[in-house]
Amino acid sequence: MKPFPIPVVPVGPGSQTDEAPDYLAMPSGMNTFQAPRLPEAASAADIARAAEVLEGLLATMRSQPIDAAQPATALLDGESAGVREVLTQSLGFGEVSAFTLAPTRVRVQETAFAALWRVLEEGVAGQIVADRLVAGPVPVELYAAMRATTLPELSLPPLLPNMMNGEALLAEVQQQAARHQAGKPAHVINLTLLPVTDTDLDYLYGALGHREVSILSRGYGNCRVTSTRLANVWWVQYFNSMDSLILNTIEVVDMPEVVLAAAEDYADSIERLGEYIQMLKEG
Repeated sequence: MKPFPIPVVPVGPGSQTDEAPDYLAMPSGMNTFQAPRLPEAASAADIARAAEVLEGLLATMRSQPIDAAQPATALLDGESAGVREVLTQSLGFGEVSAFTLAPTRVRVQETAFAALWRVLEEGVAGQIVADRLVAGPVPVELYAAMRATTLPELSLPPLLPNMMNGEALLAEVQQQAARHQAGKPAHVINLTLLPVTDTDLDYLYGALGHREVSILSRGYGNCRVTSTRLANVWWVQYFNSMDSLILNTIEVVDMPEVVLAAAEDYADSIERLGEYIQMLKEG
C-alpha cells in the first residue's frame, strides 16, 4: 500500500497546543498628522516672511483644484537661509519621499500637510539650484523623469532555464504598456498571488530593471515604488515593519495611486495650513 499523501494529525478537544499561529506580521504604526514645530532660534522677521510666503501659496490653493494645470507654487530660491529653514521646520515631513537620478537630480518630500510638496533640484556638484513648494497630487518632476529615462518597448532578454511563467508575464506587461493611455486606471499584476518561481522573478527583474525614479511611501509599513526600463511600468512593493516583502506587484499606470495625494487631502491641508499660518502670525 502506498503511503497516505496527507499527514494525519490529531483533532478534537485536547489535541491543540497553546502555541499561537505563526502569521507573517502585517504593517503597523500608521502616521497621523502632527503640527510641526518652529526652530527655536528662528527670528521674528524670518517667521513673518515664512508666514507671508505660505499665505500667498494658500491663496492660490484655495482658488483652484488639486489637479489644476498650473499647480500652486511658491519659489524659494530667493529667500534667505533663515526663511527656508523656518519653512522646512514649520511644514514638517509627510509620508512620501522620492528622488530622481536622471535626467536631473531631484529630491521630493511631502510635507506634513498632505498634497503639499518640497521640491529640490541639485546641480552636478550636489548644490541646490532650485527650491520650491508645490501643491498637487504629486510633483510633475517625477512623471518627467520617468518618461525621460524609459523606453516605449523592450528587447526580449534570453530565456532562463526552468522558467514557469516569466515569459508570459513579461509579454503581458509589454502588451499593457503598449496599450496604456494617460489617465487610464492601473493594470496591476500581483506577483505575490501568482505561481511564479525565483527564476521567473529573476527574468522579470533582469528585463525591467530598476531605473531613475525611486519613491517611498510610509503609511502602514513601507511601500517602495520604482520606475522600470519600460514607460509607465512601475515596481510597487509593500514591506511590513520588519522590512519583509508582503506584496510584490507590477503596475502599468502614469503614477501608482499609493503615491498620489487625494482631493480630500488637499482640502484638509488647506484648512490646516490656514490655521497654522494664523498661529505663526500670532507668535
